[in-house]
Amino acid sequence: MKITIKTIYKGDYTIGKLYLNDIYFCDTLEDPIRDLNNDGDLDDIGEKKIWGDTAIPKGIYTVILSYSPKFKKILPRLLNVPNFDGILIHGGRLITTKIDTHGCILVGENKVKGQLINSKETIKNLIIKLLDSGDKKHVIEIIR
Repeated sequence: MKITIKTIYKGDYTIGKLYLNDIYFCDTLEDPIRDLNNDGDLDDIGEKKIWGDTAIPKGIYTVILSYSPKFKKILPRLLNVPNFDGILIHGGRLITTKIDTHGCILVGENKVKGQLINSKETIKNLIIKLLDSGDKKHVIEIIR
């Protein structure tokens, strides 16, 4: 299955729209984008990764479903993201904000500025869709 995230807001947090095979599925919340020139890396002047507070750069990555010891369940995990490790797509709290992201991609509904709601239900439905696709690996394209 192809997952696409298209960024719609960049600031001290990042809001995006997540699509499954080009069909809108949900909203996303991430840390701030620090790839200032949008070239897919954090190597240029003024760009610096801040651990736990940086959105992954634009690009195409492999996604697998794997067990997360932290969350104690199967979650989508992005592989081979340069300078990042352990990037998951997951849900947050009842009202999810930037402090819940810690470098990951959170899913839900962006009905309130800078927040997601219905995050737990959204991640549950996303995992069902990915499992039902029958694919062992998925592809995600991050468009900034």
